[in-house]
Amino acid sequence: MYADDHASQRLGIAISDIGPGRATATMTVTDEMVNGHGIGHGGYTFTVADTAFAFACNTYNDRTVASGADVSFLSPVHAGDELIAVAVERSRRGRSGLYDVTVRVADGTIVSEFRGRSRSLGIPMISD
Repeated sequence: MYADDHASQRLGIAISDIGPGRATATMTVTDEMVNGHGIGHGGYTFTVADTAFAFACNTYNDRTVASGADVSFLSPVHAGDELIAVAVERSRRGRSGLYDVTVRVADGTIVSEFRGRSRSLGIPMISD
C-alpha cells in the first residue's frame, strides 16, 4: 500500500510497527508546514494521524477506506518537531471499524487525538 501512497511519501511520512489493527506513522514538521501563526498547520497533523489510521485498518487483506474522522488539537507543533502517530483498533465488526490515533512529539507530549471510522470495500488487498 505504501508503494502507491504518493501523498505520504511526498510529505516524508514513514510507516512502522504494523500489526493487526495497529500502525505507527512518523513525520517531521517542515518550514513549509507552518501556518501564519508560526505553528504547524493542523491539516498536516491530521494527515499523519489519518495515514496511521489508514494503515491500521488495512491490515486484514481487505481494502478499507475512511467513512469519517474527528480530531482534537491539544498542543501546537513547530517546524522541526517529529510527529509520532500511533493508531489502535477499538472495534471492528462486519464492514465497519473504529480506530483511535494518538499523535505525540518526541518528548511524549500529546498534540492531538484522532478518531477514525472505517468501511471495508469487500475487495482483497492482495489477489490470489
